[in-house]
Parts: sequence; C-alpha cells; structure tokens
Amino acid sequence: MTRPMRAAWRAVAATLWLSTGLFLTAPLARAAETAPVRTGHATASLITESDTADGQAPLPVALSLHLQDGWHTYWRNPGDAGDPVSVSVTASGALEGEAQTILWPTPRRISEFSLMSYAYTGDVILPLLLPLRHAQGEKAAQTTLTAHAHWLVCEQVCVPEEADFSLTLPVGPQHPAPQAPLFERAAQQSPVASPYPATISPDGVLRLMGADLNPRSVADAWFMPDERGQIVEAAAQAPTIQDGSVTLHLHPTADFAPAQGHRQGTTQGQAPGPDGISGIVVLKDPAGEERALHVQATPVAAARPASSSTPVPGAGLVRDAAPNPLLPAPSSGPPASRPVSSSPLPPGSAPYGAVSAPSGMPEGLSMAGLMAFAWLGLMGFAGGLVLNLMPCVFPILAMKALALVRMGGHARHVQRYSAVGYAAGVLAGFMVLGGLVMGLRLAGGSVGWGFQFQSPLFVGMVLWLLFGMALNLLGVFTLFLSVPGARTLRPNQPEAPIWREIWHNVLTGLLAVAVASPCSAPFMGVAIAGALSAPPAAGLAIFAALGAGLAAPYVLLAFYPRLAEALPRPGVWMDYLKQFLAFPLLGSCVWLLWVATLQGGATATVLLGAGLVMLGAAAWLYGIAQREQMRDGADNADRFLRGLALLSLLAALGLLPVLKQQTDIPAGTELGNTAAPVAMGTAKPDAPATSGANGTEPFSPQRLAALHDAGRPVFIDMTAAWCITCLINERVALDTQAARAAFARQGVVFMRGDWTRHDSAITTFLQQHGRDGVPFYLFVPAHGAEVTLPQILTPNMVINAISPPS
Repeated sequence: MTRPMRAAWRAVAATLWLSTGLFLTAPLARAAETAPVRTGHATASLITESDTADGQAPLPVALSLHLQDGWHTYWRNPGDAGDPVSVSVTASGALEGEAQTILWPTPRRISEFSLMSYAYTGDVILPLLLPLRHAQGEKAAQTTLTAHAHWLVCEQVCVPEEADFSLTLPVGPQHPAPQAPLFERAAQQSPVASPYPATISPDGVLRLMGADLNPRSVADAWFMPDERGQIVEAAAQAPTIQDGSVTLHLHPTADFAPAQGHRQGTTQGQAPGPDGISGIVVLKDPAGEERALHVQATPVAAARPASSSTPVPGAGLVRDAAPNPLLPAPSSGPPASRPVSSSPLPPGSAPYGAVSAPSGMPEGLSMAGLMAFAWLGLMGFAGGLVLNLMPCVFPILAMKALALVRMGGHARHVQRYSAVGYAAGVLAGFMVLGGLVMGLRLAGGSVGWGFQFQSPLFVGMVLWLLFGMALNLLGVFTLFLSVPGARTLRPNQPEAPIWREIWHNVLTGLLAVAVASPCSAPFMGVAIAGALSAPPAAGLAIFAALGAGLAAPYVLLAFYPRLAEALPRPGVWMDYLKQFLAFPLLGSCVWLLWVATLQGGATATVLLGAGLVMLGAAAWLYGIAQREQMRDGADNADRFLRGLALLSLLAALGLLPVLKQQTDIPAGTELGNTAAPVAMGTAKPDAPATSGANGTEPFSPQRLAALHDAGRPVFIDMTAAWCITCLINERVALDTQAARAAFARQGVVFMRGDWTRHDSAITTFLQQHGRDGVPFYLFVPAHGAEVTLPQILTPNMVINAISPPS
C-alpha cells in the first residue's frame, strides 16, 4: 500500500472514530439539561453544572429561561409590580435532596411612569445549590431530579407561566457538563459581598465608606433592596459621591425596617433597631462598567442634613437616578415597557422615558413624552365629558338641574361667576382626589380610583351628606336664603351676596366629584391609569383635564348667551321642582345604605340609621329656629333651638368613630346574614371553587390560572356595589338570560370580582391590565389573546366577544 493510500485510510479511520465518539457521548452531553419547555413567551429548561452527581458536595442546578424580545421576568424583589420567579428542585433515587433558594444574579432596573421594577430580560440563568445525600437502602446507580418552576413574564401585559422538568444523572464524581460556562456567567453577573462598611439612618440615608470610593472611580450608584415595600422604589436616590464615601438618599415607607425600630421605642436621633436593611448597591464607573455589591447596612442615628456636610472642592457629584416620564431614558439603563399597562398611545408615540430632573417639570420634554401626555389629557377631557351622561352622576343630577334652572334668572356676570365656581370645585376635587391616590401609592399603599368608597366610614359620611341635602331641598331647613341677581320669591327675602353663590357652586363641584368618583366612563379608565403612572405634575394635569370635561357643559351654557337665553325663567314653580329633586337624593341614600350594609353588616346599618334620625332632628330644629328668626328676629328661644340642633348633629358625628371601629375588619371576613352573596366576592386561594347565582364563580388569580391551563375560556367581571355603572351593566347585559345562555353554550366560566371592600388581589389584577378602577371586563379565551370590553355593555356586545369567529 502506497504512502498516500495509508494516509487516506488513517484519515478515514480517525473520522469514523471521532464520529462514533461524538455519537456515543452526545446523550451524556445532553444529560445535564432537560428537554426545553416552550411556554407562551419563554423557553425553559433545567440545567446542571455537572453531568454526574455524588453526595460529597452540593450540585449546582439552574432554571434556564430564554425570554422573547421585549418581555421580562422578576428578581426576588420585583419592585412596584410583578412577582418573583420560584423554583423547587427535588432529588430522588440513589441520592436525595431538596432546594428552593435561588442564588439571584443582579437584575436590571426597568422604570416607566412612576413605577420601578427589578427584572431580567433575554437569556436568564437562575442557579440553586442542591444538597445531596445517599438514600438509605437504595442501590440504584442514578438519581432523578424533578423540578417545578413558576414565573411571571411581562411586556404590555403580564402572563403567569410555569413548567415541570425531570432529569436523570448517573452517580459518580462530579464532572463539568457543557452547561458549566452558563453557571460561570451567572456567577459573574451576581453581586459579591461588599468590602465597604454600610450604614442606614432612620430617614433613609444609606452610606458606603471606603478609601477607594471617589468621583474618579464612581460616576453613579443605586440601591435595590432585597425585600419589597421597604422604600419608594421609583423615588430619586440622589447619590452623593465624595472622597471616601458614596451616599444614597432613600425614601422609606411605613415598612422600612429601621423606621419600625424607631417606632418601637427609640427616641429622636437614636439608632433604630438591629434589623437594618440589605440589598444590592450597584456602582458605575465613568467608563460605564458596573460593579454589584451585596450590602447589609447597619442602623445608625439620623443623618445630618446635607447642608451640614462639607464636600471636597470639585469632588462632590450628585446624580439623580429616579425615573421621570417626561425625559428620554438615561444611558445607565435602557427604557422598558411598563409591565402592567395596556393603555393605548397615539400612533408614533412611545412610552415616557426613565430619568428625572431635580425640579418638578423638567426642561426639554421629549416629543414622544409630549405626545403621550397630550393624548392622555385628551382622553381625560373626553372621559370627563362623557361622565356627565353616566349613571354614576345620577345622585348629583338634582343639584346640577337646579343650578341650571337658577342660572336662567341670573345676571350675565352672576352666571359666569357661578360656572367658574362650579368648574373650580370640580377641578379641585379631581386634583385633590387624584393627588391623594398617587400619594398613597407612592407610600406603598395598594389603592385605585374610587378606593374611598371601599370604606364604610366614607360611604356613611356621603350618605348623611346627601340626606342633609335632600332635607334642604324639601324645605326642612335653608342654607341659601336667596340668590344673587335673581328675582326673589318671597316679598321680604333679602338678596344674598354673590360670594355665597360662588361658594355654593364650588361646594357643588366638590360634591359632584366625590359622588361621581366610584365609576369611570369610556376613555376615563385609560386616562386615570396613565395619570396614576405619570409623575405627580403630569398626573395632576391629567386629572385636571378630567375635571375640565365634567365641568365643560355648565361653563359652555354660562359663557354663550344664546344657550343661556334658552333656559326657563325662575318662578314659584322652582319651589316644587326643588322639592321634587330631593327624591333622587333620597334614593341615592337607600343605595348607599345598601352598600354600607354589604361592607359592614348589620352593625353599619344600625349606626347609619341612627345617624339619619339624629341628622333629621338637627335639620328640623334648625329649620324651626330659622323660621322663628325670620318672623320675630333672633331671641333666646331661637338660640336654644340652634343649640339643640348642634347637639343632635354632634351626637350623629360621634357615631363615626364607632362605625369605623365596628367595620374595620379584613376583606373576606364573614359579616353574618348581611354579607354579599358568594357571586360578589374574591375566592380564597386555598378554597375550592364554588358557584353562586347563575353559575358565577368568585374571582381568584389561582383559579383563573387553573382554568386557563385546563383550556377553559373565562369571562371576568370586576365590579363593586358602589359602582352604579357596574350594577346597570350586570342587570342589562351580563345577568340576562341571553348572556347566560351564551356563556353555557360556549363553555365560558363567569368569574366576578367584588371590589366593594379593599381587595389587594383585585387591585393588582386591575393594575396589571392598565386599569385603576371599575367597571372592568375581560374575556380570556382558551387560546389566543385576551379581549378587553368597553365600560358600557350590551348583551350583543358580550355575546359577540365570547363567540368564536365564524
């Protein structure tokens, strides 16, 4: 055989040997990873660092996730929205062991509007250490790993996903698997123990101290706490970098561990409790490289004001790291979609960016931010305009109708003053209520639009107020004896000053907002969700647009003479109209008493009923005193009657603390025979599914996930007893025979969530779908995209939504 032939044969033999080796070892190479599981928005598998296992050392295992572009999942502390990934791994066979603790890599910050989340994108490796021990009496040569993982993936909407895995490994000395580099990369992306001492003060000043910390080595810094709810995640941390220290100014919440220690007995200026706070501090150098350090901050006394410190000249740098939706994203972190929002934006616009300026409204707004802001403002104005036609404002139609009729007899300037007063009251009401909701949410509260009606105390106060107004309209007593500029109806009735009419309209506007706030109109839900997610200044502007829409018809009538001239002239008939309009208010009182009964049970009914009696007595006594004064002038008898009226009023107000104490019970507590039916509630997570009237199931996120996994379509109705629009939709569209027959025919499970009292599960669900109030209607098909229905329903609209396309 010639030399070239021998060389050729050697090449062929080597190729065959190599191919055979690769064929025989391919199963072993794949043994360190399970078959991939493809969910809706991710590909998941369980991997191990070694392709063998022994009982000598813990086995590194990991959940491997490949997320679709634009989607993310969450760290151990999700931030303002989301849920952390959970993994449970169990070993059986020759070796036994369990592991559930994830060794979390450093997450990235995702900020939009006034929310901050800590999450992962792209390819994610979440390692665990699985301790193994030899099983007694087990002679098998293999061990089997079984795992269950659950994660939430979010883009514009959030979708819970899960998967089960099984992996069999031979028993033997650990040998690096092809997946070992993935564990090395995860370790490189994980925080290391901080070499710098860290302290935390009761007012949230976090300080790291080290000789190599200075503006030349650190350009920016931020802190991510291990536990959620400790700080206001999205607030500016304003890092101050000086020679020898890095200081972050956190904004504590009520659950801030040092603050708890402070409340438990430390005096002002002393170090609070031993708990401190832990988390990740990320230091970013001028070149853009980031270093993640895990810190355990030691509590110290309150930090000195910033003005008392003396920075090194030219060395102090202050960075503002909080998100501001009206500016483009900074280089320290790319912008990302809000995980729970599905609010539509105008074509060509983009979500707000992610950086803040030291002052309220920053200069140089981005065009995308301006377009989004203008679009939300327009939606707010349209929503407020439509709100005038919604059932939610029925309780105040009496006041508005009477005001419009009175306007016809006023001088032109009085008409305009009245309209401006009403508009000012509406604008102030929307901005104060919106600011209160934003403030409570920034402080860590889980509230939404209309949250005040979840309190029996607030419902009772509105009930008494409307009852008093009804008595006023019936003539039991009088608040405004005359109208400025209008023809008097009684011969000796004096003309009231114009300021009284203005204040009357301001109070009418405030009450209109208070009573109309439980429900939302078309366009209004998107605007409110955007306002609550925007910075405070932009959010208040959107709420002002809502108020402008609600007040617009009244202002239009006042400032356009031809429209005002069409109004009827006042006369004696106005007394009868005023008395007639008292009955819609009394009907609203009956509705609010029913709402309070659902919230607080029989105790609330008795207390509020007793208050109505006392208020009625106070109004009657005060009315007698007014009539006696008008006839004979003020005397001691008149003062005595007014004193009795005041005592009766104070006695009614004294019932409010008792009402709060008796009804301040957790949501879900049984309230006796007066509790809401099972169809109007939220299922407990560990309770079996039960059906109420017409096969309605109470809402539960766990039950919804189970039904979706089983391939069952679900229709979700988020409602509340204090939402009149919700009740009308149920009566007209949802609880009709035609709709129920369609649900049964299509196999749709009907779930109803009752938000009458505060329910954090419903609040979270609403926020995940870009809503902050009820009504909200969602159809979740067995396969395909979710369908959000409008806030005003018809039977055909519901039937078409749940019916498959022909």
